[in-house]
Amino acid sequence: MKLYLAVPLVLIVLLIAASGLAAVTRGWVLPMNRRHVGAPRLYGWGQLVVALALSWQLVFGLMISDSDARPLGTLIGAAMLLVGIVVMLVGQLAGGRAKGSGGTP
Repeated sequence: MKLYLAVPLVLIVLLIAASGLAAVTRGWVLPMNRRHVGAPRLYGWGQLVVALALSWQLVFGLMISDSDARPLGTLIGAAMLLVGIVVMLVGQLAGGRAKGSGGTP
């Protein structure tokens, strides 16, 4: 196992998972993303899926050395990562106010 890759990836996974858990449970989003996120709970679920996908990739990419399971595992992780990113995108687009509606706030 390559420790110089595993340690930063585990830290990134933990940070993304903590941010996703805060968004799901409390509706809290990082200050730099608050303006862009319309549905924080959905955005948080997307972050949790991304964290799961990255940890899946970490397990199959660095820890499992079986040549048959490794490509399939990393492919499944990539698909989960794509699903998480799409859910995060939907969380950004959903629930926001219509821009330029001309109505009173």
